[in-house]
Amino acid sequence: MVNSPDLLSQLYNAFNPFEPLPAGDPKYVDCQDVRGDADILQELGNRMRLSDQNTYQLYSGHRGAGKSTELLRLKKYLENRQFYVVYFAADEEDIDSEDAQYTDILLACTRRLLKDLKEIASPRPILDWLKNRWEDVKDLVQTPIEFDSLAIEAQLSQFAKLTANLRAVPELRQKIRQKINPHTVTLIQVLNEFLGDAKQHLPNGYTKLAVIVDNLDRMVLVKDGERTNYDEVFLDRSEQLQALDCHLVYTLPISMLYSTRATDLRDIYGECLTLPMIMVKTIQGDVYQPGINKVKEVINRRVRHIAPELSLDKDIFDSPQTLEKLCLMSGGHVRNLLLLTQDAIGRSEELPITENAVRRAITQARDTYRRAVENSQWCLLAEVSRTKRIVNDDEYRKLMYNRCLLEYRYLDDEGEMQRWYDIHPLIQGVTEFKEAVAKLP
Repeated sequence: MVNSPDLLSQLYNAFNPFEPLPAGDPKYVDCQDVRGDADILQELGNRMRLSDQNTYQLYSGHRGAGKSTELLRLKKYLENRQFYVVYFAADEEDIDSEDAQYTDILLACTRRLLKDLKEIASPRPILDWLKNRWEDVKDLVQTPIEFDSLAIEAQLSQFAKLTANLRAVPELRQKIRQKINPHTVTLIQVLNEFLGDAKQHLPNGYTKLAVIVDNLDRMVLVKDGERTNYDEVFLDRSEQLQALDCHLVYTLPISMLYSTRATDLRDIYGECLTLPMIMVKTIQGDVYQPGINKVKEVINRRVRHIAPELSLDKDIFDSPQTLEKLCLMSGGHVRNLLLLTQDAIGRSEELPITENAVRRAITQARDTYRRAVENSQWCLLAEVSRTKRIVNDDEYRKLMYNRCLLEYRYLDDEGEMQRWYDIHPLIQGVTEFKEAVAKLP
């Protein structure tokens, strides 16, 4: 059984890095105490629960750090407190993260709300709005049928086609935006009519409505002169982003929190909660054992779910040293941890996973990170590795966005939260980085 192909296959799939854990999953590990004590349930959920007005909040962190899993926990927390929650990952169906603007987000929200709430509220206001735009957009939906001749379900499907084409047909994207952009205010008005109806007819046990829009943090930065698509979405369109008549949580690209617009964001949305890395090393560079233990527990929970009788550092890995090396090389980044583990399993024909398989997985991942760094950025990475600080500059923001620079937090002896930064540990072995470190004064 220990070395059956079926067991290896189960283990390999248990470390799928792209599926967030649902709320209450036994594989979930609470890492709050090694992440600077940030708690999404208290810092976002409690505000929503206590407020007698709609709240509009931002949530950020490195991609792959575990935000979606935390947001699904928030969803369950709110549902247990009389919230009806609509959660969706914007980039999975409606938005192209490589080219995203506010209009795309509004259309995505509208489609998902129609899908989730059409059984308890009348979609007529939104369908009437689409009917009035039909002559302008029917070619973009690529449907020659007259809108009035369609049944309600078919009319709803036309709205879904519009948002689908926005993502799937790049040559239509700008045309759809040009047609819809002048009418976003009226779309919000009819969407709020729909939401108002929904709030009057929530299922028994629910008294409030919340919408969580995930994966907007994956938006790629696009500059147009001095302005960016981040500015357009989260600042220029902030009033419209907050205009929906419900509680709202949006994810935000972490690099925007380290821009000159950070204070503007705070003034508009309040404090943005950030999910940092699991701290596997101290700021002095020593191994931080509580963080390493948490990372090991992330692996152990997934193994135990399949083979509870196997020892992690003897049956699964060939030694405690092999396991610890993998944990350290993840940088405390959950998705990197899962990717490295899955890759090491994929390089193994039997258990235990050898030090050689882990080393090869690390080498492959290191090469990926090497390609992500531009020549001019090696000196910046070297400087951060020495100072543990970052500079408010576009080049540093790029390195934050692509996870070459990671953020860590901890509580000091006075209980104050301290923040520091470091390069991803995979980069430490790259020749260009070593050369840049050697050139430091």
